[in-house]
Amino acid sequence: MSKLLSQSTAPDDRGRIQCIDPVSAGWEYVGFEVFKLKAGANLDDGTGGTEVCLVLLSGKADIATANEAWRNLGERSSVFDQQAPHAVYLPPDERFGVVAHTDVELAVCKAPAKGEYPARLIRPEDCQFETRGRDTNRRHVCNILFGNANAERLLVCEVLTPGGNWSSYPPHKHDDDRGSEETQLEEIYYHRIDPPQGFAFQRVYNDDRSLDETMTVTDDDVVMVPEGYHPVGAPHGYDLYYLNVMAGPRRKWLFHNDPDHEWIIGS
Repeated sequence: MSKLLSQSTAPDDRGRIQCIDPVSAGWEYVGFEVFKLKAGANLDDGTGGTEVCLVLLSGKADIATANEAWRNLGERSSVFDQQAPHAVYLPPDERFGVVAHTDVELAVCKAPAKGEYPARLIRPEDCQFETRGRDTNRRHVCNILFGNANAERLLVCEVLTPGGNWSSYPPHKHDDDRGSEETQLEEIYYHRIDPPQGFAFQRVYNDDRSLDETMTVTDDDVVMVPEGYHPVGAPHGYDLYYLNVMAGPRRKWLFHNDPDHEWIIGS
């Protein structure tokens, strides 16, 4: 199995099914966890030296810190509901608790930070929607913690790619810090598939092909993109959702298309 692919595990005693940290990923900035909590379950944790974006992927929950409390968050039963999620931004050195009112799927997105921004709620109406591409290159993007909201390093969005379509396409990369042309960003793809027995494909490759891997992605899998181009294909009949988490030296999403395939944009 590719070292870039993390398959989900059965929930541990805290409900965690995915755990990626900079050490396990072999990079510097992005940390990521997914919890599937049963109704009535509690999750208590801390942000440590990172800023954290808690994304309530599905279900209803309370989220609280020592100084703030947000009750009855969550309006969707699935990531495939066509609406934005609730999310909570937390600075470093903050304890937080989550109480699940229903079964809950929670993503915990992390990046190193100093503490420039306070804890706050990100409401569905604070998110930004856009549709990119056309024909079989169409996907629907929801910016959760992107240009719509401040953070020190984290960039968080979710993408819904209809079955039979391509996403992150034409292939692009963001692994080189080149001023106004490209930024260096590590990236996580947390994949969900509808119906869940389906699959998708993701390729990660660089210019000299010293990295060139194509992975079969199933429901709840994570693909790590430390460098290179990273297109995704969703087969006919299976809609693909993914949560993107990015971070790097600069909090700016500037990418470079693979020149061999850039002609597709003009077509």
